[in-house]
Amino acid sequence: MKKAIDFIRDEKAATSIEYALIATGIAVAIVAAVNGLGTTLNSKYTTVKTALD
Repeated sequence: MKKAIDFIRDEKAATSIEYALIATGIAVAIVAAVNGLGTTLNSKYTTVKTALD
């Protein structure tokens, strides 16, 4: 129990958690951007394919 309390009070732990939250936010933003880009590219390729047929 003492180790858990020491971990919570340790500022290094708080900094690590903050960095983990920032990294998670960046990862979510990247996934959203890539997903949107993929949908747009799929639409463009479908349009080109239809034009060529």
